[in-house]
Amino acid sequence: MSKTAYVFPGQGAQFVGMGKELYESHPLAKELFEKANEILGFRITDIMFDGTDEELKQTKVTQPAVFLHSVIRALCLGDEFQPDMVAGHSLGEFSALVAAGALSFEDGLRLVSKRALAMQAACELQPSTMAAVLGLPDERVTEIVASIQDEVVVAANFNCPGQLVISGTVAGVDKACELLKEAGAKRALKLNVGGAFHSPLMEPARLELQRAIEGTEFHKPRCPIYQNVPASAVNCTHGIKKNLIAQLTAPVRWTESVRAMVADGATTFIEVGPGAVLQGLVKKIAPEVATEGCQ
Repeated sequence: MSKTAYVFPGQGAQFVGMGKELYESHPLAKELFEKANEILGFRITDIMFDGTDEELKQTKVTQPAVFLHSVIRALCLGDEFQPDMVAGHSLGEFSALVAAGALSFEDGLRLVSKRALAMQAACELQPSTMAAVLGLPDERVTEIVASIQDEVVVAANFNCPGQLVISGTVAGVDKACELLKEAGAKRALKLNVGGAFHSPLMEPARLELQRAIEGTEFHKPRCPIYQNVPASAVNCTHGIKKNLIAQLTAPVRWTESVRAMVADGATTFIEVGPGAVLQGLVKKIAPEVATEGCQ
């Protein structure tokens, strides 16, 4: 029996104008966007709809913006939203949890805002960065970064075969990029990001988010969620919370997550929210499945 997986993008999917058409055409969307403005204490819709790229790139804005576009689009689907399973890439895991009923819209937004601010603060404690690595097997990249002992650098995002992101101190990432190019990587290019997400350098943010998550009420999701940390289906609230907390310092195992969903019967993947990044990654991981977007 064929199954449908709904997947939710993370930071990097944002663009100016995101969600504007939804706001203008759907009463529920307008109501939820306005509620978000109240909760956040500033009009994030002004930045999303008509701001500049620089304004939208601020972590404290980007993460809630991507979350809001994704979640509100899913909620506006109403009875059409019938997932057999859900997953989200990094930040997108929060969107997936709200869409699947494990978190309320309000609590999800508060946690995402807290996460964004905590990550930004952690980035400011130490200069750090990330780099995209193309054209080497995941195992080889992992082996090379593990050989660097004098700096922090780890494999952070396993996006699809041959496309991985590393994360760490500036010196650590620079050294890793040199070694990876020597090993035959087609590209090892530093990204324009605020810091070393999904690395040990996010530990201060993890501790802060842990307190917020432990103080938030979670519910059993309406379908399994394939979380980044275990790369497998999770149904229980205890497991969901534990994995969300661990996610900030652990790698995003997206390749394995998609393969697990396919193994469990997913034949169609629908990306909900801005952009089409996940559709491209899913096609590279599992060329046999159907993909579509829902913006």
